[in-house]
Amino acid sequence: MQNDLAAVAKVCHDNDAALKVIFENCLLTDLEKVIAAMLCVEVGVDFVKTSTGFNSGGATIEDIALMRSVVGADFGVKAAGGIRTYENALAMVEAGASRIGASSGVKIVQGAG
Repeated sequence: MQNDLAAVAKVCHDNDAALKVIFENCLLTDLEKVIAAMLCVEVGVDFVKTSTGFNSGGATIEDIALMRSVVGADFGVKAAGGIRTYENALAMVEAGASRIGASSGVKIVQGAG
């Protein structure tokens, strides 16, 4: 996996593109999440993302905090899957998300009002 990620990162960066790696956190143990995040940092991935949104679980505050603790402050962390309210989106940002992926964007923004 490390070699594959490194090769894709090189192609992306050689072409001025960012690389986002999507974890399916609901299917991983915390140790697997940490290992995956460490590999992403090591090979120069730009963003890590919590989920595709198509499985049994989406972003959790605990996962965002864990991922942020591994990748550090200068790395992208995208929370995605199940974020439907302003309060939940804000909690994800407070836990360390630098981006939110949500199909409920209008509802989230209206909740901020």
